[in-house]
Amino acid sequence: MRWTVSSETGVLTDVLLCRPDHYHWIDTNAVAHQTLAEQTAFDASAAILQYDGLVAALEGAGVTCHYLKPEPHLPYQPYTRDSSQTTPWGPVLTQLRMPARRGEYASVIDFHDEFFAYASIGTVEGGDIHIIRPGLLLIGYSGMRTDADGAAQFANLFAARDWSVRMQPFAEHFLHLDVLFCMATDRLAVACIDVLGDDFNAWAAANGIELLPASYAEVMAMSCNLLALGNDRVISPAHSIRINAQLRARGITVIEPPLDLFAAGGGSVHCLTMPLNRNPL
Repeated sequence: MRWTVSSETGVLTDVLLCRPDHYHWIDTNAVAHQTLAEQTAFDASAAILQYDGLVAALEGAGVTCHYLKPEPHLPYQPYTRDSSQTTPWGPVLTQLRMPARRGEYASVIDFHDEFFAYASIGTVEGGDIHIIRPGLLLIGYSGMRTDADGAAQFANLFAARDWSVRMQPFAEHFLHLDVLFCMATDRLAVACIDVLGDDFNAWAAANGIELLPASYAEVMAMSCNLLALGNDRVISPAHSIRINAQLRARGITVIEPPLDLFAAGGGSVHCLTMPLNRNPL
């Protein structure tokens, strides 16, 4: 396979994006629902400028950007994390739950020459999948987007190859696991430990992962939703002021483009990027 990823934190070389030419907020998650209920004004030109800032950050970090073809009837296509998942054995075509997003599969099929596997039971979305490092997979499910059947089918791809797998339930209010948890380096993650609970915290400690705590308010502002670039570098939204300061205090280089217009729609840096290739850890 041309594209393979075996960790969340190896040096990122290639990423799959989709330009926000048709992006606008739609009522598909709790954050977007609140944004729309508050009648917040959406500025399409400003959103494109913010996206350009993300692309500049990626390219400035040496990442090659590849693009899906945007379609007018799919406003949430820029959240490329959900519609596929690159694994150590090649890309997997996931199965999206929301009718407003199901058509995103077509551009993913057009981009990839071949797939390692296809989701065919229940639903599974990339925002719930964390390939922590070789041999260790974390996948969340709430029933809101990824359900237990879809998570189990994906997890079995890894378990069959002797990976340790944790399936993590969480409340559907939080949309995807990457709203609550994201790896920053190979040994550090930002996480809402109060929501994920003591058993999860113990699992992380047992696997050598330090958890930098995020509050509920930070989680709902998509401040947990960051992208590891490798070599102790991350892209994290500019509005994540406290978390970014905490990361810097640990010696991590933080690149922080403004992305509040995308966060208001229910996703940030992690949601907007699907790694296609990372160097091995």
